[in-house]
Amino acid sequence: MSSDHKDEIKIGFAYVGVVLGAGFSTGQEILQFFSNFGTMSYAAVILSAVVIMFIGRQAAKLGNRMDAESHLEPIKLLFGSTLGKIIDYVLVFFLYGVMVIMLAGGGSAFEESFGIPSWIGSFIMMIAMVITLMLDFDKILTALGAVTPFLVIIVMIIAVFSFINPSVSFGELNQYSDISKTPTGYWWLDAVTYSGIVLAMAFSILSIMGAQSRTHKVARHGGLYGGVILLVLMLLMNGGLVSKMDVTSTADLPTLVLAAEIHPLLSLSLTIVMLLIIYNTAVGMLYPFLSRFWKPYSRNYKTALIISAVAGYVLSLVGFVDLVNFFYPILGYLGVLMGIMLTIRWVRNKTSKKQLL
Repeated sequence: MSSDHKDEIKIGFAYVGVVLGAGFSTGQEILQFFSNFGTMSYAAVILSAVVIMFIGRQAAKLGNRMDAESHLEPIKLLFGSTLGKIIDYVLVFFLYGVMVIMLAGGGSAFEESFGIPSWIGSFIMMIAMVITLMLDFDKILTALGAVTPFLVIIVMIIAVFSFINPSVSFGELNQYSDISKTPTGYWWLDAVTYSGIVLAMAFSILSIMGAQSRTHKVARHGGLYGGVILLVLMLLMNGGLVSKMDVTSTADLPTLVLAAEIHPLLSLSLTIVMLLIIYNTAVGMLYPFLSRFWKPYSRNYKTALIISAVAGYVLSLVGFVDLVNFFYPILGYLGVLMGIMLTIRWVRNKTSKKQLL
């Protein structure tokens, strides 16, 4: 395998590792956005994944073209200076906010799974995040992508077992699904909104990964591979959830319920992978937040890293998470808007002699 191909796969795995937080690994996101549409859930997954593949590829390409140090340059190119500034600050707020959510989620996961007090669990997550963000970017990229293959394997085991031993047939699926539990009730709209959330969370790190890529080809293939991996994961996860819809539709942690049915060891493995995914997302949110304001690995960067991490830890304990969750839908709309602008530039690029993207 060539070094370029290895780098493309590394970017793809890192892309997936960043955007798959606690909500995906527990199955709640897929249940909410897709599975509750019953037989139409597969169409929704495919539509969403195709959009994610395309816009992820375009975001990485744009970062490479602009040699972006942060998301600021691509954002200003897409939206202009004035609107770009507004979107920049909204995105910065959510990058930091999602990091805080991950610290809180990590604490809860430690407490529920291992009986460790949540404040200690969040502290462990914070220390791991700080240590990782002291490393050079290539090592950060490796860390972000390392857990993705394990998630693929575990989700595949759960999905195959559920397919072989379904408790709900495809014809009965709509009896157990509940469209009222979906965000909008329209499968195509929820599919696009989910794509927007993925892009908004990944845009900053994709811009940086694209810029760090040796060639334009590595950047675009890396973004595309990430989308393909997400498609496979989303289809497997949705398939496993709908095959056991009588159980998963009312479960707080659907994938853990399915894993426990198969073997306690699989449930433990999924719990560990969930914690690693939460850590991944925290790292993937804080790095672009820091690089937006400080030159990576400078003295100011390291100082800001420690202050930001400690402040995030405190905020994770005092209700800030509820505030971010309240505004969370804005993240999806922002991502959809960025996806539209990336698509417009792609169309203009295809119809113009001058390469824009």
